[in-house]
Amino acid sequence: MSELRKRGLVTAVICSDPFLKLGKNQARVFGVPDLPLIMIPHPLGGLALDGVKQRAGVATPQVVNLIEEHIQ
Repeated sequence: MSELRKRGLVTAVICSDPFLKLGKNQARVFGVPDLPLIMIPHPLGGLALDGVKQRAGVATPQVVNLIEEHIQ
């Protein structure tokens, strides 16, 4: 992901709440401290399909906003 970002591609990482600090630290370590983190509620693993759809519903507007910011 960091290499794609360094090449100028629109990239982000989907991250649940407890992993926010880790995501920010890893982005910094890999040289992309401005890497967007798309936040979803925790957990994702072990969810039924409805729970996964709910988290996708949370992530989708954030992804759309990120894309819109980069095409303007």
